[in-house]
Amino acid sequence: MTTVDAEQLEDIAREALANGEEEAALAQLLPAVKIAGSARLWQLTGLLQRSLDRHSDALRSFTEASRLAPNDPGIVNGLARVALEAGIDAVPMFERALQLQPSNPPALLGYIAAKLAQGRGLEAEEQLSKVVARSPPWIDGHAQLAQLRSMLGRRDQSSTSLERALATNPHEESLWSALLNLTLSQMDFAALEGVVDRARHAGLPDSQLLPFEAIAASEQQQTERADLLFERLPTGDRREIAVWHVRHLLRMGRIEEAIGLIDRELEGPQAPQFWPYASIAWRMANDPRLEWLDAGGRLVSTFDLTDHLPPLDQLADVLRSLHIAPGEYLDQSVRGGTQTDGPLLSRIEPEIQTLRAAIVGAVEEFRAHLPPVDPKHPLLRERRDRRIRFSGSWSVRLKGAGYHANHVHPQGWISSALYVALPERRDNDASDAGWLKLGEPPSGLGVDLPATRLIEPRPGQLILFPSWTWHGTVPFSEGERLTVAFDVKRPIGHRLS
Repeated sequence: MTTVDAEQLEDIAREALANGEEEAALAQLLPAVKIAGSARLWQLTGLLQRSLDRHSDALRSFTEASRLAPNDPGIVNGLARVALEAGIDAVPMFERALQLQPSNPPALLGYIAAKLAQGRGLEAEEQLSKVVARSPPWIDGHAQLAQLRSMLGRRDQSSTSLERALATNPHEESLWSALLNLTLSQMDFAALEGVVDRARHAGLPDSQLLPFEAIAASEQQQTERADLLFERLPTGDRREIAVWHVRHLLRMGRIEEAIGLIDRELEGPQAPQFWPYASIAWRMANDPRLEWLDAGGRLVSTFDLTDHLPPLDQLADVLRSLHIAPGEYLDQSVRGGTQTDGPLLSRIEPEIQTLRAAIVGAVEEFRAHLPPVDPKHPLLRERRDRRIRFSGSWSVRLKGAGYHANHVHPQGWISSALYVALPERRDNDASDAGWLKLGEPPSGLGVDLPATRLIEPRPGQLILFPSWTWHGTVPFSEGERLTVAFDVKRPIGHRLS
């Protein structure tokens, strides 16, 4: 094979990854890569297979690439990343990647995630803490350390590394920005106001602090002050936090103002963040567009996957083994439970692969029975001839009064709940304990609207709904609620018209 041929195949692979045409590209690469003996082509083949969630194949391709180029840090790091996603012990592979390129931040964060996956979370925390202490400006390191500490059950220590860095770098704007964003992600608005005050005292300009100050005032229902702060914001900054402004207007009952702002933002690139609030505002205003958005209730479907899944007790055992970290994510909906780390449906255990196949089949059926194409609708406008892909997948284990706070998934297209194990009903439980709630706004919004739908969960049952739908659960008193959840990614390529 000539150099020109290899370069052409590289271009084909890159274009396929960008346009969702991996299978067609693989049909061209696979016959050639075995002849060429090119580590780069094996690497690209592995990337195509990884993009298709064919992690067993991707592992073989990256292993061959690594054999041909054992000192290429990109290839070695890629092999480690695929192994981590596949559920294989990737610690030695990341160690090799860091030997080749010690200052590679993605490899270091992958190494930390690999150690956590192997139950070595405390060791990972200690190591990352030392690195961050040596490199105070490394914001991604602080963010990962905060998340790690929360997952290890020490949420109250999530900002410790940033506070220490600020103690020695009190005027570093990037550190203050990171602390502000971390506090905001925790939805602790009294603490956010305190950080704003401290940052102002340290000399940060109002232009950076006013957005956070407005959010904190609004979410603490300091109405008049919040109004003044939002008004002081330049137009660009106000648009940056438009979701929070919408929340403020809804909380104050200024529905028409909220709808005007929502309608404007629905025309822009941040529209996925605003569809959930459109559903609330239109409901409050009796706007007929709500019926159009909900498609008459035809966008929620339930599937019994029991006959397509591994035995549920066997699947439950596999999932429980993955719930290693004892604490909660900083910015997720879980209350009183744990959530797995990494893309669950990329793992190569037979039970997980059978689970994935059942899920893909159900999503394909759901998609096939959607109402007709509507080029303006956030779900119905997307093309329906593309491979099912996931933007995230995980398992949640709730125990003893655990629940999900009402939330949405703006990064997804279709969201889900699949029930693997459920607690036995207790005499003191409410009649709808543990049920899935759809359509109820989050409590912090202060909008008193009931759920539009309550669904009783059953083992083996999968529920699919649009990702903009507010959803949460009714708490139960005790026992275990074990679920799988995922977000279907918006299809790649031009929308249907």
